[in-house]
Amino acid sequence: MSTVAKRTVRSSPFRDANETWTSIVELLTQAKDSDARQTLCAVAGIACCLITDQAFKDAPLIATSDGPRTRIYCLYDEDSIDSTSANEDKLGFDPLKGDWHVSLPCDAEELNWVQAALKKHGNRVTARDLASGIAEEASVLVKSAALTLDVEQFLKS
Repeated sequence: MSTVAKRTVRSSPFRDANETWTSIVELLTQAKDSDARQTLCAVAGIACCLITDQAFKDAPLIATSDGPRTRIYCLYDEDSIDSTSANEDKLGFDPLKGDWHVSLPCDAEELNWVQAALKKHGNRVTARDLASGIAEEASVLVKSAALTLDVEQFLKS
C-alpha cells in the first residue's frame, strides 16, 4: 500500500473559493511555476464551483503521482474560523512528481458538466462522484496503472 498524506485547508468564510483553490495549488505545486501549476490554474473556475458547493468537506481532492498519494479536504463554516482542525503545512515531497493526476470530488448532479469542462484542459484533472468516495478512485487508478510482466525476461534474471 502506498503512503498517503492528508491536508485540511480552511475555506469559507475564512477564505473565499478562489483563495482556497490558490492555497491548494500552492500546496500541490510547492509554489513552483510548472506545467502542473498552469493546468491547475486553468481549471480554477471549475474547482472554485466545487469548493463553493462544499464538495471538499467530506470527500477529498486526491492527487496521485510517482510519490505518495495526497488527499486534501476543506473546512467550512465555523470549522474554517477555528483553525485547530486545519493542517496546511507544506508537504515533504513533490505531490505532482512524474505522471500525476488530480481527482476532484463532485456532486452527482454536476458531474457531467464538470467532467466535460475539465476534459477541455486535458486528462490530468478529472472529477468523480463524491458519494462514491475514495474506493471508486482506487479502482480507477488500479485500472489506469495496469502493469504487464514480461515473464521470459523475469525468469532470466
